[in-house]
Amino acid sequence: QVQLVESGGGLVQAGASLRLSCAASGRAFSGYGMGWFRQAPGKEREFVTRISWSGGSTSYADSVKGRFTISRDNGKNTVYLQMNSLKPEDTAVYYCAADPWGYCSGSECYVPRWYGYWGQGTQVTVSS
Repeated sequence: QVQLVESGGGLVQAGASLRLSCAASGRAFSGYGMGWFRQAPGKEREFVTRISWSGGSTSYADSVKGRFTISRDNGKNTVYLQMNSLKPEDTAVYYCAADPWGYCSGSECYVPRWYGYWGQGTQVTVSS
């Protein structure tokens, strides 16, 4: 069982930066792929980024590529999302998710159903 707790959200102006953190409980964290998803009001939850268990492989949605960076510290059981050059369209609730199975590959991992554990979400609001 893994519990995920996100933090670091807030209200910022366009162009600003934020760093989200996702603290995980459980010894198996270091073996899980981890992802960030977001959901804006009235929209479906969408993939943002993913990092492999070792941190050696990452993938990003086109909408955030070059602006967002995912990283992890397995010693601290924490995943980070550094968000730079924020835009109003980045406004959403951001969710941290853990993939305990490792069955997906490539773009398959962009789908929420491959993630077995989810945090409660943290709100990010970007004003214009």
